Amino acid sequence: MQGVIHTRKVVSSVFFVAIAIGGFLVPASSGAQELLPEVEHIWKAQAVSVSSATTTFEAFGVESQSQILEARILEGERSGEVVQFRNDYILLKSGDRFYLRHSVQPGGEDSFAVFDRDRHLVLGVLALLFVAAVIFLGGIQGVRALLSLIASFLLIMYVLVPSLLAAYPPVLVSVVIAAGILALAIFLTHGINRGSVVAFVGTVTAVLCTGALATLVSYFAGFTGLGPDEATYLNLATGGTLDLAGLLLAGIIIGMLGVLDDIAITQVAVVRELYHATPDMSRHEVYTRAMRVGKEHAGALVNTLVLAYSGAALPLIMLFALSEESMLFFINREIFAVEIVRALVGSIGLMVAVPVTTALAAWFLRGHAHGVGPVHGHHHG
Repeated sequence: MQGVIHTRKVVSSVFFVAIAIGGFLVPASSGAQELLPEVEHIWKAQAVSVSSATTTFEAFGVESQSQILEARILEGERSGEVVQFRNDYILLKSGDRFYLRHSVQPGGEDSFAVFDRDRHLVLGVLALLFVAAVIFLGGIQGVRALLSLIASFLLIMYVLVPSLLAAYPPVLVSVVIAAGILALAIFLTHGINRGSVVAFVGTVTAVLCTGALATLVSYFAGFTGLGPDEATYLNLATGGTLDLAGLLLAGIIIGMLGVLDDIAITQVAVVRELYHATPDMSRHEVYTRAMRVGKEHAGALVNTLVLAYSGAALPLIMLFALSEESMLFFINREIFAVEIVRALVGSIGLMVAVPVTTALAAWFLRGHAHGVGPVHGHHHG
């Protein structure tokens, strides 16, 4: 027991150190400079005065609005300077904060344009509401869940992304990182115990099967990974050195981890409670009863996955509605077919996770019903 407590303290200490260091290392705007080499500066600015918007009609009868904007630069070498320019991108109001794009024309003339709104305040308030809601509902369990979320994000930022940019095999890297993320999510949130180990093994098994299936589907479907615009920009920014089809598979694998964690933890909890209620129940009967719950849960999560991907692909669906092409032709296009593959492969991963995790839990949790499982995440001495 003391060995387990010591191990947990060591693991927790490592996580806290990683989070503390990572918080100071998150890159700011260097990525924008690399992807937009022609831009000399991107500064925060605030609209001082704004003229009334005027409407013009461009080619094909498209309506466009523009305004004369005076803005005060809030940072950088020209902080405090007020500049004036025509803005036809994002219409602003006086007092709005935004990011100002400054470039120098070939003749040496300054050029200014609105780059994007400053959304830090809105995002910060929303993040605080999220943290408060999680802690209010989950208590210490919620705090541990937030820590695992932060640690997972740091793992993606400082291990997965650099590895992919270094042109390591995307599928192999994503499977390894997925295992690390699942370990963080399960062990840090629910503790190190028999139930969480079962959940971890079940989810990793599903990830391996999903990775293999996604690889086969991508190969036979002939995906190039060049469907989305951001993939094209990334390909140009990296000189075509990345395996974009592999990045597509990596995204599928990482994107399904949340639902795998959810269903694995639930199945372990169901099995544990069945053993707690009837300790003499056979493993086969526990498995059968737990699978009834698992089937219902999996069905709901399949709907969740499909609806989530449908929501993300809503502009594509609207484009299909406006298109005169047949549905079969439209879904055959890579940009649409990829979303279908994401939903179907992720759903198949769930179908693997449910029976595997339930079987492992029914076998290994028998006789340990009173040992607290992953839902509570603490131990009774």
